[in-house]
Amino acid sequence: MFQADLAEKILFEPLRDEAEELYILSAYATPNMLSWYIKNLYHKTAVPIRINLIVGMVPFDNMSVSIHEGFQQLVSSTLPHEVAQVKCSYVIDKPAEHANLFIWCKSGQPVTAFMGSANFVQSSFVGRHRSELMELCDPVEAMSCYDAVVPRTVYCNHAEIEEYIILRPTHPVLDLECNLVEGLDDYDSVTLSLITKSGETGTRSGLNWGQRRGREPNQAYIPLPSRIAKSGFFPLEKRHFTAITDDRHQLTLRVEQQNNKAITTPVRNSDLGEYFRRRLGLRNGAYVTRADLDRYGRTDVKFVKLDEETFYMDFSQ
Repeated sequence: MFQADLAEKILFEPLRDEAEELYILSAYATPNMLSWYIKNLYHKTAVPIRINLIVGMVPFDNMSVSIHEGFQQLVSSTLPHEVAQVKCSYVIDKPAEHANLFIWCKSGQPVTAFMGSANFVQSSFVGRHRSELMELCDPVEAMSCYDAVVPRTVYCNHAEIEEYIILRPTHPVLDLECNLVEGLDDYDSVTLSLITKSGETGTRSGLNWGQRRGREPNQAYIPLPSRIAKSGFFPLEKRHFTAITDDRHQLTLRVEQQNNKAITTPVRNSDLGEYFRRRLGLRNGAYVTRADLDRYGRTDVKFVKLDEETFYMDFSQ
C-alpha cells in the first residue's frame, strides 16, 4: 500500500512500460481533474493513450450541471497528440459504484491496476490536500469488475443523457430558474483588470498574449496581481478550476506562469482569447485595444468564489 506520489505512481509511471489505455472507475470525478491530467501528459508518452472514465455515484447523489457540462466539453475538445481518445460515462442504474479502480492496458490486455480511496479529483492527486491510501491489485480481476459495470453506464455526450440522470444545480448561479446574480454577495470575490498600469491593453500580454510572430493570435490570459495570487483566493499548484460565466458558458482555467501571474485556459490557450473577442464583438485573432473595452463598457472581469474549484466569472455590461 502507498500514500505518497499517487499521481506519479498511478497516472504516469505505467506510461514508461508503454501502456496505452487507462480505464478509471471512480466514485466521484471532476472535469478539472481530467483536464489537469490531459495537460500534464505533455511529453510523458510517445504512444497516444486512450482514457476511459466511469463516474460511479451518479445514481446515489446525481450530477451537477457544471460537472456534466465540463465532461461534455472535454470529450468533444481537440486533444493533444499524447491523447488519442477520451470517453466519459456515468453509472445510471442502482446500485451506485463507490469503488475506485485505475487499470492500465497494453495491446488490449490489462497489465497494471490500482484500487483504494482516491477518487479521480484534484484533492486526491494534486498537492497535499487530503491523505489517500492506494494499493496494487490484480489487473485481470480489476478489469473484470470494470467490465461488469459498463452495461449500466451511458456516455456523458449521449444525445439523450439527460433522460437517464438527474442534473442538479450545485449553486444558485447554475439554476436556470434563478436570477444569476441572486445571493452572490454572500461569496468572496475579486476584480481583475484587463489593462496595464499605462491604461492600455498589453501589446503582447493579457488579451493580446498571442499577438506575436509564430503564436496563435487568440492566445490570451487574465493578469493576476501577486497580492491576489498569494491570498489563496484562486487554487495554485497548477490545479484546474471551473469558471461559470455570466452568459452561461463554462471555462476550465488554471493559474500559471512565473510568480503565478496569469489565469489561462490550460488545455487550449486560445479558448480564453476567443471567448473575450466574441464578447467584445471582435473577429477571431483581432488585436484587442483599450477602445474595444471602453466601447463594450468595462475594462475588468470579476470572479466570485463559489467553492475551491468553482467560480462565477462576470464580464457583463
